[in-house]
Amino acid sequence: MTQPFELPHFYMPYPARLNPHLDEARAHTVEWARGMGMLEGSGIWEQSDLDAHDYGLLCAYTHPDCDGPALSLITDWYVWVFFFDDHFLEIFKRTQDRQGGKDYLDRLPLFMPLDLSTPVPEPRNPVEAGLADLWARTVPSMSLGWRERFAVSTEHLLNESMWELSNINEGRIANPVEYIEMRRKVGGAPWSAGLVEYATAEVPAPVAGSRPLRVLMETFSDGVHLRNDLFSYQREVEEEGELSNGILVLETFFGCTTQRAAETVNDILTSRLHQFEHTALTEVPALAVENGLTPDQVAAVAAYTQGLQDWQSGGHEWHMRSSRYMNEGALEENRPFGAGVLGTSALDVGALLSAAGAERLRAYTHVPFQKVGPSRLPDFLMPFEVTLSPHLDGARHRLTDWMHTMGMLQEGVWDEDKLDAYDLPLCAAGIHPDATPDALDISSRWLAWGTYGDDYYPLVFGNRRDLATAKLVTARLSACMPVDGEEVPVPANGMERGLIDLWRRTAAGMNTDERRQFRSAIDVMTESWVWELSNQIQHRIPDPVDYLEMRRATFGSELTMSLCRLGHGRKVPPEVYRSGPVRSLENAAMDYAMLLNDVFSYQKEIEYEGEIHNGILVVQNFFGCDYPTALGVIHDLMTQRMQQFQHVAAHELPLLYEDFKLSGEVREIMEGYVDELRNWLAGILKWHQECRRYGAEDLARRAHGFVPDRVPGVPVGGPGTGPAPVPAVPSDFLASLDRCAPSVPALALAPAPAPAAEAAPALRPPAGVGAGGVGDAKAFRLPRGAGAAAEFTLPWDSKDPTGSTDPTCSTGSMESVSAGGSTGRVTDRQAPTAPAVPQPR
Repeated sequence: MTQPFELPHFYMPYPARLNPHLDEARAHTVEWARGMGMLEGSGIWEQSDLDAHDYGLLCAYTHPDCDGPALSLITDWYVWVFFFDDHFLEIFKRTQDRQGGKDYLDRLPLFMPLDLSTPVPEPRNPVEAGLADLWARTVPSMSLGWRERFAVSTEHLLNESMWELSNINEGRIANPVEYIEMRRKVGGAPWSAGLVEYATAEVPAPVAGSRPLRVLMETFSDGVHLRNDLFSYQREVEEEGELSNGILVLETFFGCTTQRAAETVNDILTSRLHQFEHTALTEVPALAVENGLTPDQVAAVAAYTQGLQDWQSGGHEWHMRSSRYMNEGALEENRPFGAGVLGTSALDVGALLSAAGAERLRAYTHVPFQKVGPSRLPDFLMPFEVTLSPHLDGARHRLTDWMHTMGMLQEGVWDEDKLDAYDLPLCAAGIHPDATPDALDISSRWLAWGTYGDDYYPLVFGNRRDLATAKLVTARLSACMPVDGEEVPVPANGMERGLIDLWRRTAAGMNTDERRQFRSAIDVMTESWVWELSNQIQHRIPDPVDYLEMRRATFGSELTMSLCRLGHGRKVPPEVYRSGPVRSLENAAMDYAMLLNDVFSYQKEIEYEGEIHNGILVVQNFFGCDYPTALGVIHDLMTQRMQQFQHVAAHELPLLYEDFKLSGEVREIMEGYVDELRNWLAGILKWHQECRRYGAEDLARRAHGFVPDRVPGVPVGGPGTGPAPVPAVPSDFLASLDRCAPSVPALALAPAPAPAAEAAPALRPPAGVGAGGVGDAKAFRLPRGAGAAAEFTLPWDSKDPTGSTDPTCSTGSMESVSAGGSTGRVTDRQAPTAPAVPQPR
């Protein structure tokens, strides 16, 4: 059969290794599969099928270091999961029997009890028999935490098959973001990561839920799935009629050829592997230090990371050999140093240096502050009408008073002019048109606090490359939100004072679990600001998938959703909120809103702030295209995410209500939630169109440094001007910091000197940038005393609080370049539409 496209050149720098117990695993798994009823008489496989697929070879490549019994058990797991996939296809997908498929899947969790003393039902088919046997053989040696994680990933793998079945029934092809998210669940790689833990070492509980380990698992998953899509396209799409394949998704989204779509899938695959390496080499070591992991725990994380890497290289080798996939000529094509030498498919050094190396470097070479002109605004798809609260005018005046009282207009970041221009009560009034005056005030204050914080971090910490202090401040913000009667720190600044006040007003009626959930959502947002700082310090444009997922956090979206759910009371079962359709609905709304913000803020971020966290710039960097082309991609993605939101609301939620047998009252609450999200989307668009934060004239007017309560002057470097004045340090700052956090070393804060004006140096890209590098800081300088970077000087010892002497964690003053030679402005960092307090309808 003619192949539909030529396989691309794969980035795979790790040599595949083969487990010496391969023959033992092959022999064992044939007998095991026969004993479970998966071979003769099953109607799915014969032994010849199992032999041709050679799952023993897959597991010997992907788990090269485990012993014989462990390899045999892992091989049995993979035989089971591939048999399940083919069994579900034949019995339910081909017949489009949705109800039968649901009943079939609902029984499988019964065979995975966390407590092994819990009885399980009598198996009715080979899938149930195999799962019962494997669970009993695997979990006794694993912790309860691992059992919970593995059970969840197995349920996702099984249950999201219903998503595939629903798409087949409707003839619907997913959009790219939806596909990546759902493929992780239905594709099973998170499940595979659990078996990597079994074969190597369990992830230590204190860091199991951390961002670095989550990213390792997700990049591993995406790499496994996208590689599988490339090899399985012919079988899945052309022979089986599958719609869940990344190549088909991109063919449809871009309207391009199969070959071009395959090459783009491979580019995404390469980017995800680069992200895996970046996370392993930069974030994981810091995680170990910050959490005080023991040597044994560090070794466990290292073994797990190595195991994921082995899976990537071994899985690639198996795909090139298995009869299950399209791989004609793949072995010869990928062995430049001679066929038959194990692992040489990874040794195309020339291609690695010329292609993958160039792709990796490109993320570090963006030249900031390029003139891009006014942001271009396409015709946004917005099917929902906006209605404004009648209490808007009063909320505007009350927000100004509150911001003054909290001290957020006296810190050199915002003044009344900015607060008035940003008009955050307008956003709140559109999001919550039916809110009472008090509720609208709370909503406006949350929006102002979140937007202020998102401006504060890059302005105060980013320009100095002060990651260490940013982490300390983030930890203090979390301490400002007591869950169960903990002592609240004395506020050291306006942001802490504002958060303490908002927490007191918002969390008062919550129980302990609800407060814990609420605080977690706020922590996700503030910790994402630290992630942005880390990229800013490295001058690294994020990987596209990592950007989209973290942008939801920086935008405050999860906080908004959390408050909505809490506002519904306890009548909606938690598993409904965790279900695929509800998460799909929420993520589609989040993505539309955050990409809308990226479109409006493009000029502000690229031209005025030198920002790297903008979806249009991420697309430009990934595809090597210009602004209009990247804008078109983002606009198309926004449109499809909005259409997905409407599709889920109209088609998937009604099925969900039936599946969970929800009462009429709960269904009404969920329909009210959909209306809240519609108001959220329409209100955010209204705010972007009418506020004075993103327009070209507004940006030109506010491109300056300022001191609160003074009339802003002409930017430094203009005719007859001197350097921007430096705001005074609050006199009680140091004392309050010492009172609130004795563990934080004393900071000797003093205003930076303000020398005479001098011309800004010519703009040039950072020198010495590369993977994990931060470049030459001297290539990005302002005159001392000018602009936000010179507001304060924070002298430290040569070591940071953790004892590190890493200069990238230094808290010394660091200046940044400005656009067009202007050096006196305080940067106006992109704001998310900050979380508001939703009211139940």
